[in-house]
Amino acid sequence: MERKVGTVSRGIRGPIIRQGDNLVDITVTSVLDAAKSEGFSLRDRDVIAITESIVARAQGNYASVQNIADDVKAKLGGETIGVIFPILSRNRFAICLRGIAMGAKKVVLMLSYPSDEVGNSLLTYDQLDDAGINPYSDVLTLERYRELFGENKHEFTGVDYVEYYSNIIKEAGAEVEVIFANQPKTILNYTDCIINCDIHTRVRTKRILREAGAKVVCGLDDIMTSSINGSGFNAKYGLLGSNKSTEDTIKLFPQECTDLVEAIQARILEETGKHVEVMVYGDGAFKDPQGKIWELADPVVSPAFTSGLVGTPNELKLKYLADNDFKNLSGEELKEAIANSIKSKNDNLVGNMASQGTTPRQLTDLIGSLCDLTSGSGDKGTPIILVQGYFDNFTD
Repeated sequence: MERKVGTVSRGIRGPIIRQGDNLVDITVTSVLDAAKSEGFSLRDRDVIAITESIVARAQGNYASVQNIADDVKAKLGGETIGVIFPILSRNRFAICLRGIAMGAKKVVLMLSYPSDEVGNSLLTYDQLDDAGINPYSDVLTLERYRELFGENKHEFTGVDYVEYYSNIIKEAGAEVEVIFANQPKTILNYTDCIINCDIHTRVRTKRILREAGAKVVCGLDDIMTSSINGSGFNAKYGLLGSNKSTEDTIKLFPQECTDLVEAIQARILEETGKHVEVMVYGDGAFKDPQGKIWELADPVVSPAFTSGLVGTPNELKLKYLADNDFKNLSGEELKEAIANSIKSKNDNLVGNMASQGTTPRQLTDLIGSLCDLTSGSGDKGTPIILVQGYFDNFTD
């Protein structure tokens, strides 16, 4: 019988994960129990995804604000530090800022405007236009910012991040100076020891600062790259991808976990005979049209995945075929013609007009975004996602 359902994404409930828990056993048991409970079966090329949060928790990958402060002081000298281009987030950056400030005597906080890298707005472009401000060249002091724009609270959180971040720095015992600028080199007018906190543009920012003569440049990915007094760490991403855990600790992005996904894949094959793909996922890569916020605050969507998830989709656009190649066909004749086109498609459709409009993104970014939307970020209790039929097409 012809299958009538395509891709299905299921949130799988699991236990609350603690440090030291065996995620291979927990993941496999949770998926198989869900299959039995809901009456579905695993198939080859299903995708099992687990959120990075429970991986890091099982690893015990945590650090304290004091750990951050000690590392910052050792790497940047503990005097005046420029902190540039942070995102505006209580969960993602505020506790990192506290640790950074504890490792410095003064922080020059340089905020990008009108928004941060992932779309959290301080201002609107209309406000800038009305004030005659050019964000590509103009540098604003805190006094000038307040004179022109007053207090601006985040649309969703209700927080004035300028005041909030300033208070965090002062409460940590450091002096604070706030400026607003979008050119990395601007910070060199204030200090030559800099932490650039941007995520996806960090490599370019570091290059610009070093070429301009900065003495010390560290990205967030250079802080907490090794254990500080027994803390967790992330050798590749440092503080990037971290989240607030308590008022004094952060959960870091998971350490190397390729062995984990491959072990889950092997166990599923052993217990069911099915070859599934497995990935660890964090933030999805999508943008909110209302708040203009780009969700991806992690350095990557997926820090680990099995080999079958390498690459991008290789798909034909059905509506293109229906409206162009087979515009004179209908019914079963049209269905058969399209099915034959799919069955005979090339392995690489780049440049083929019949593939235009398909999504040219990495499979892990697409599937990870689906998983992030399925699991949510609140109290659903589904840190494991099972995606079925993702690699199906019209002929299956």
